[in-house]
Amino acid sequence: MAPDEPHDRFNDDLIGLDRDDPEAQAFAEHLDRLERVRPGYTVEGYLGGVSDFADSANRLGGHYRLMAAIVAILILLGVAIAAWDAVVFIVTTLLG
Repeated sequence: MAPDEPHDRFNDDLIGLDRDDPEAQAFAEHLDRLERVRPGYTVEGYLGGVSDFADSANRLGGHYRLMAAIVAILILLGVAIAAWDAVVFIVTTLLG
């Protein structure tokens, strides 16, 4: 099976379940997400993790979605503070 070819769970793991059942389809997608392998310690791996985080937050909804948004905002705030500190360090090093 090619890496980009979808895995047919209903022929291998979910034998006997109805392909048209929304719950069975959701479970098949869940199994695919569990078995997905990404390269570790690469930009692609990190971005894939962020994508999974955003997708799962959108699926949950409610206060879980709000908490995911707060976590994302805190992460962005941390990145902004780190970038600001780097800019201040570079400017003070060049001028001082």
